[in-house]
Amino acid sequence: MRRKVRRQKKAEAQVIAFGVAAVAALTLFVAVVNWIRDHPWTLLAVIVVGAAVLGGWHYQRQQRAQWEQVRARGLRYAISQLDSLHHREFEYAIRDLMKRDGCTDAAQVGGAGDNGADVKATDPFGRRWVIQAKHRRKGLTGSPVGTPDLHVLNGTARQLHGADIVVLVTNGRFTSGCLPLAKSQRLYLVDRRLLGEWAASGQPLWDLLRAVPPPGRRSVTLR
Repeated sequence: MRRKVRRQKKAEAQVIAFGVAAVAALTLFVAVVNWIRDHPWTLLAVIVVGAAVLGGWHYQRQQRAQWEQVRARGLRYAISQLDSLHHREFEYAIRDLMKRDGCTDAAQVGGAGDNGADVKATDPFGRRWVIQAKHRRKGLTGSPVGTPDLHVLNGTARQLHGADIVVLVTNGRFTSGCLPLAKSQRLYLVDRRLLGEWAASGQPLWDLLRAVPPPGRRSVTLR
């Protein structure tokens, strides 16, 4: 019985508080409307200031976007810079290189549950790229990338990620079995030499790879 009474009192208090708040809000609204009616120039001033603030924000956003485009077009990496990166930073560097090449939607997606994809991008010709990045802190003297990594990438890139072009890139080297497997499965390998050329030259990756499928066609067998 006491609990019921307390609940009723609590409900009544909440209704009263809501009513008081509503009356206060209505009173404030009426006061503001009356003040604006008596001082119409203030509304115009608010509109002008608001438009100026919105215009300034939009201008700054455009400037930042233009600067990012300029920065991306001039992006270059020395291979030693790539060696010094953390493996996650290496993925972001690959993403930025794809953006530099014109893939405006390039995104770093590597992490837990990435299903073999570290970077995804669509090039200016509409081809979907799925890239796995294997960073070796010791570069060429580090452990080579082997065929198991290619098998994982080959099993997910097209089926799960819808890739037209599948790439495995490393700042190190590949084992001898990787090239025959890549050719047979229409995969593309970017080793330390090719990565260095791509990162430093400013040329898009598709100009450096051999037998990249033309726009509108799926991957073809490597020559």
